Amino acid sequence: MRKGVLEFCILAVLSDGDAYPSEIIERMKDSKLLVVEGTLYPLLTRLKNDGLLSYRWEESSSGPPRKYYKLTPIGEQFLKELKTTWNELVDAVNKTTKNIKS
Repeated sequence: MRKGVLEFCILAVLSDGDAYPSEIIERMKDSKLLVVEGTLYPLLTRLKNDGLLSYRWEESSSGPPRKYYKLTPIGEQFLKELKTTWNELVDAVNKTTKNIKS
C-alpha cells in the first residue's frame, strides 16, 4: 500500500511543475513523508516507463546536468483517477472507523 501512496504523492508533487528528484524528496519530507533516493529513483523510472512521466536534462551551475521530471498528459489523467480513488478510500475508512473510541 505504501508504494501506491508514494506514487500518488510523487505524481501530486509533479502536478505543481517539473522537479528534480531532490526537490521531490524535500517536498515529501516537508509533508512528513520520508522517502530516500533508493526508493524514489526506481519509482520515477517505472512511472516514466509506464508513460506517466517524461524528463529533460538541464545544465547545472553546481555540478553535472540534472534530470527534471514532469507529468505527461497520461500522467495527469492517471493522477485525477488516483485522487478520486483516494477520496473514496478515505471516506470508506472514515465511515468504518468513526466509532472507535480514543
